[in-house]
Amino acid sequence: MPYTAQDPRHWSADELRARIPGWGADLDPADRPSTPKLRFAPNETGAHWELPPQQPEKHPRERSVEHARLTPVFGTVAPLHGLSGKIRRYAYRRFSEARAAHWLLLMLGDRVDVLESRVRRGAARRREEADRRRTATRSRAAG
Repeated sequence: MPYTAQDPRHWSADELRARIPGWGADLDPADRPSTPKLRFAPNETGAHWELPPQQPEKHPRERSVEHARLTPVFGTVAPLHGLSGKIRRYAYRRFSEARAAHWLLLMLGDRVDVLESRVRRGAARRREEADRRRTATRSRAAG
């Protein structure tokens, strides 16, 4: 029995509870699993810490225009570099995280980073091959 515009059905809460197992289980806030997080009770969470000291910023880090400062601790393993780094810095400096342009520029930066790493890897292979050829030529000349 489908719902149609000619026959709108308005079920009461009791009828829905009878028809659908579990319907309305979270109507009472006391029964909601998420209710404790909706209440501010710092002594009940078990988390007892103060804001950690700010990690020193040795190199400029990218940050969203929505935030005045960096988080207290941040990663520094892969600093931005090359053209891909410039694209990513521009995305953070110019656009809010709520804008599609921000995320599209970050994805473009990722693609450019892939191309940059392929160029670096190809150049390293060429150097290795040239070194091998030189070594082979020297060993033949010496022998």
